[in-house]
Amino acid sequence: MRLITTNLVNELKELNEEAEHICWITAFAMKSGVKLMLKSLQEAHERGATIQLLAGDYLSITQPDALEMLYTALPNAEIRLYQAHGQSFHPKAYLYRDSHAQHVIVGSSNLSKSAMTTGVEWSLHTVDDLTYEQATEEFAKVFYAENTVPVNAFTIARYREIYEAANKQMPISQQWEEAEAESLMYGTASDTSDVVIDPASVPLVLEPRPAQKMALDALQDTLDQGYDKAMAVLATGLGKTYLAAFFARNFKRVLFVAHRDEILEQAKKAFSHVHMDRTSGYYNGVEKVLDKEMIFASIYTISQPHHLEKFAPDAFDFIIIDEFHHAAAPTYHRLIEYFNPKFLLGITATPDRLDNKDVYTICDGNVAVVIHFIEAIAHQWLSPFHYYGVKDEIDYSQIRWVGTHYDENELVDKQLQQSVLEHVFSKWIELKQTRTIGFCSSVKQANYMADYFRQQGVRALSLTGQNSRDECRQARTELDLGTVDIIFTVDLFNEGVDIPKVDTLLFIRPTESVAIFTQQVGRGLRLSDGKEKCVIIDFIGNYRNADRKLKMLNPSMPEKAKFQQIQTIPETDIVLNLDLEVIDLLQEIIRKNQTYKQKILAVFEDVKMELGRRPTYLELYLQSGYEDLNVAKEFKTYIQLLQNAGELNAEETAAFEHAKDLLIEIEKTAMTKSYKMVLLHVMLQRGASDWYKPITAPDTAPEFASYLEQPTKYAIDKIDLKPQKVESLLQRMPMTKWASSSKGLADFDGTTFKFNVAIDPAYEEIIYGWVKEICEFRLSRYFSRKAEKLG
Repeated sequence: MRLITTNLVNELKELNEEAEHICWITAFAMKSGVKLMLKSLQEAHERGATIQLLAGDYLSITQPDALEMLYTALPNAEIRLYQAHGQSFHPKAYLYRDSHAQHVIVGSSNLSKSAMTTGVEWSLHTVDDLTYEQATEEFAKVFYAENTVPVNAFTIARYREIYEAANKQMPISQQWEEAEAESLMYGTASDTSDVVIDPASVPLVLEPRPAQKMALDALQDTLDQGYDKAMAVLATGLGKTYLAAFFARNFKRVLFVAHRDEILEQAKKAFSHVHMDRTSGYYNGVEKVLDKEMIFASIYTISQPHHLEKFAPDAFDFIIIDEFHHAAAPTYHRLIEYFNPKFLLGITATPDRLDNKDVYTICDGNVAVVIHFIEAIAHQWLSPFHYYGVKDEIDYSQIRWVGTHYDENELVDKQLQQSVLEHVFSKWIELKQTRTIGFCSSVKQANYMADYFRQQGVRALSLTGQNSRDECRQARTELDLGTVDIIFTVDLFNEGVDIPKVDTLLFIRPTESVAIFTQQVGRGLRLSDGKEKCVIIDFIGNYRNADRKLKMLNPSMPEKAKFQQIQTIPETDIVLNLDLEVIDLLQEIIRKNQTYKQKILAVFEDVKMELGRRPTYLELYLQSGYEDLNVAKEFKTYIQLLQNAGELNAEETAAFEHAKDLLIEIEKTAMTKSYKMVLLHVMLQRGASDWYKPITAPDTAPEFASYLEQPTKYAIDKIDLKPQKVESLLQRMPMTKWASSSKGLADFDGTTFKFNVAIDPAYEEIIYGWVKEICEFRLSRYFSRKAEKLG
């Protein structure tokens, strides 16, 4: 280990020369520092090194020009921006792996010229392998945290607006002086929290509970039908981990993957209870077993290429991805693409990703079982709830919306007004039961609320990323014992945390994500002796998504139904009780909502910003987060949406006018079966110049059958795969049906099928690309919808 007190730049440049993997995490990135290191990074980049760089936006000190320089100069590097939302973010670490050693440099140097050269900065450099493994695992947790965004042209432009507004109000030099005061105010964020496991003794012979038995039967059917991937969606509290452990009886070598060590510990105990005769161990930043029958792995460790390569692709018969809604992240993609198990199972209570990325396609659209918490309550597998929608006194229209959330400082100023505090406290006193979790939007709000409640004589605590694991465990124990009345928190209780005796949930934050709200509601639905129901006290204001969560609480509610003061859900003891003022507010929100066409255009812009480029048709749908996104109804075709969004250049506009009728026909032709689009899919294999030209059934049949014989497709659209039968089906169904319904755009003469168009060679590539997008989208939507119905 060496101490470096000056010219860290020389150390980093030397390491760049031989590095195979470079990971930098720095609180601030300045143009001066980027200029200093850019040539060296480019050389490593051109040599093929994997480069991952993370900077923070804390206090808006990172310069957008510095991010733009990195993004432009390193096109294959993975660069992300940590959105601190007012919380302190101060890491400075530089991690390297080359063919000889693994290096960790941790110290005080940000990515600026002074810090890298002559400034008073201390750093420690170690080549200890264990330290490197722990550091890279922690780096991955932060790098792929949900509050990081990819650095691209759109996120740079959005950050530049925030940066310029912040620096106009408070120059950077002043912000540096106030940094410590800010850190004391907001504390530090953490992605870790403890899991409280039900202390009840485990019987020697375990049998599935009713919900698990239902799910096991569905999974067994899936396995028997030849599927090799599936997702199981079970409401929080139904025992997803034990479900996976019971299903693992079908397999020998098992890999269980999760994103938190506490979940891995809980899973290892559950699997060991079910499989007492099997060996087990961990693969994480501390322990790395290779030869056990059941391995419990941290995604942040095992997903790194040099760790994956320690296993054969077929090393495991059964792989379980816990909290499967995270599986669209790059770390999971690497793992899923590397391994080839006999069966891959994703388990989750929340299939819809918090960042709107798709997880259904990862399991080939095969959702084996879905048990919503409403169904679980009807079966008395979870506690019923009484929901109280209370009017929030805050006017959110006066608070600035910043990309994906309300401005942290403006929001907390409103939340901590005396009248708001008094209103929250009085409603809690009126409606609460014995043990409460209060969900807040910031560390400052959580701490302040706990202080205010204590001043009123309530036994209140706050738990945030500032608290140690022991403090978190102690606080939850006190809540469980009843020596604490309420714990205020931000995001520590979203996933994997069980306190069955909690019987009251208090929401004093705007619901920016319905998925997170669903997870938080699940925290109060565990069954417990003496618990008759869970009371949910939710302050509803004129914030975004205020109306959508009511649909989540009552899925049977018609889309355009009027809100009622009191609703009961049939066959359950669930009651929804809304203040009259809340009903008026929700109806006004719906009335003022943008038109559906405007909504789709706004969603398009959001997805474009996330990707850093124009999305494909399928990407727009998968990442929008809206199940009901109906582009064809509003725009007739996706290409019309692109035109309305100002996305088409002059050549594309001319191409669209040239082929508009054809594109609309392909977009809107009826699909009771997949056959038309599978036919088109086969035709598209012939390339941009020939795809629309005549084709016969015998020419089409082999590829048509090959596509539909895939297990996930065949289960939905079963066909007789004999060549003559396939040819007859093609002639009888898609070729004849499409020709008869297309008003002359398609033609079938009994032998050959074609599209009656003459495409200008100047536009062939453009139109071909659009048709492929529409075909890909329609096939994906068709099979995923059918799979959901079967599931």
